[in-house]
Amino acid sequence: MSDVIKLLPDSVANQIAAGEVIQRPASVIKELVENAVDAQATHVQIILKDAGRTLIQIIDDGVGMSETDARLAFERHSTSKIRNADDLFSLKTMGFRGEALASIAAISQVELRTRRHDEQLGTRLVINASQCESQEPDMCPVGSNFMIKNIFYNVPARRKFLKSNQVELSNIVKEFEKLALVNNEIEFTLIHNGNVMYKLMKGTFRQRIAALMGNSLDQQLLPMSIDTSLVKVQGYVGKPENARKRNALQFMFVNERFMRHPYFHKAVMTAYEQLIPEGEQPNYFLKFTVDPQSIDVNIHPTKTEIKFEDEMPIWQILAAGIKETLGRFSEVPSIDFDTEDAPEIPAYSAHVEVHRPEVDVDPAYNPFKAHQATGQRQQSSGQRASTSPMSNWDELYANFERKKREGVTHQDVDPTVSAGNVQGNDPVLPLGEMQSVYLQLKGRYILSPAKSGLMVIDQHRAHVRILFNRYVENIHAGNISSQAVLFPEVLHLSAAQSVTLQGLLPEMEQMGFALSPLGGNDWSVNAVPAGVDGVDASTMVHQIIASVDEGGMPLKKRLMEHLALTVARTAAIPAGRTLQQEEMEVLVADLLRLPEANYTPDGKTIINVIPMDQITKMF
Repeated sequence: MSDVIKLLPDSVANQIAAGEVIQRPASVIKELVENAVDAQATHVQIILKDAGRTLIQIIDDGVGMSETDARLAFERHSTSKIRNADDLFSLKTMGFRGEALASIAAISQVELRTRRHDEQLGTRLVINASQCESQEPDMCPVGSNFMIKNIFYNVPARRKFLKSNQVELSNIVKEFEKLALVNNEIEFTLIHNGNVMYKLMKGTFRQRIAALMGNSLDQQLLPMSIDTSLVKVQGYVGKPENARKRNALQFMFVNERFMRHPYFHKAVMTAYEQLIPEGEQPNYFLKFTVDPQSIDVNIHPTKTEIKFEDEMPIWQILAAGIKETLGRFSEVPSIDFDTEDAPEIPAYSAHVEVHRPEVDVDPAYNPFKAHQATGQRQQSSGQRASTSPMSNWDELYANFERKKREGVTHQDVDPTVSAGNVQGNDPVLPLGEMQSVYLQLKGRYILSPAKSGLMVIDQHRAHVRILFNRYVENIHAGNISSQAVLFPEVLHLSAAQSVTLQGLLPEMEQMGFALSPLGGNDWSVNAVPAGVDGVDASTMVHQIIASVDEGGMPLKKRLMEHLALTVARTAAIPAGRTLQQEEMEVLVADLLRLPEANYTPDGKTIINVIPMDQITKMF
């Protein structure tokens, strides 16, 4: 039997490695800009065509490379950053594995021009799918100029699964923001299809935040500084009143490297407890400086997941530092008692006799042993009316029933107890023989009797389903109408959000929105879909952008339904709103007319029924 294990060619091995390191055009930009930072560049220029599909060009004024170094840099595991395994635990550079350039060259056509400052001539290198086609002397500026053309041209499956240009450009801008934020001493320029998207001058960390995220954010930030023997944290946290439900600006860096750290994020959220509503997120921009030997960055190909040796003490330091910052700037709310026109309440003292108004009270009166026929106190000639034992049991029972009905809405019922999902064929309509009476529980659930037990409806999800079906029907019928906004609202978006919105314009206009660019990343909302009264137009557009960014741009045929669901979620009755009996009747009737009343478009349960046998078992 012949041997079956073979050594893969370098070109195939490089393509496999590229799948881990290079996931999309944004990954190329991250790797090459980090190399420029390690090369001590003071200015980095990024030029894109077709969101990086056709061209990614990175120009820096760093130290450059010699002819030999330029050729060797594209071999796997060739690097100038480390020399032995011990260097992995004292890293001071962004890159160190020596895989990025080899991975990029394996899935694209690369042209490099580079020169060192002490040399008269540089070198021009052309590589096609890991194969070096030419290398020759070249007159070029000091630094490096990488041109990455036709990414994934030789891996059709990978190129096929790239998203639309708007989504890929949005991912590039997000990666660019992380790189530009932490390297505020470097000038950055980002150009896409000939249009300058960013031109950032060197400055302070706060100036770079304002330049990237908008000047309006500058007034919302509180500076914080922690300096201990274990960790040093510098940066800014947002005021509690500026917390967001979506698109919160949250950035953490350690030793000038962007990181994702859910444990430290929890420390930040702990500091904001009881200061922001549930479900909202604060903004923060934090730079950690620690001993390189106390962290491990070599646990993920993207180097964004970082393991800390002293996570727990840093967690406590971070939470305490943010609390101290919020308190120092008086951002912790205090209880403010309004004493104007308030009655003066004397303090109690055992030695001071308190004047009490005279009240006609019979000390022998016991309500548990006597009952007054009229249920009220009667006086005749200054004397209390005589009492007699209670004998009218019918009246007592009638009063008990009346009070029981009045108190039903105040009972603290958990609708999820013993609740089973409604099956497709379960009868959930209220009993025809019974009067349609709906009760609202906790401002969130609608209760109604059903043939099989007690029906519990989530009012927000029910309205989402109703609005979604209505929007989709109107879209297919071409009956979408717009409602002009009396005072057009101005949207201040980031560059990434603006790119996403630009790609959504045709579909949003078909949905009934009317938006117009105002220059830069500002937009004006002039009209919204009819029937979404009472919903803030700016909030609605922001949530649509966030929804598309989080889920990726859906296929064209699904994009309209995706937008319809987002609009329905925004415009639906929120949890916590009190409904009148007539409103509940209309809502339930509209829901039960739908063929798919049990679930929202994204699969969440709308109706649950507590079966009668389970209710019986409770008693």
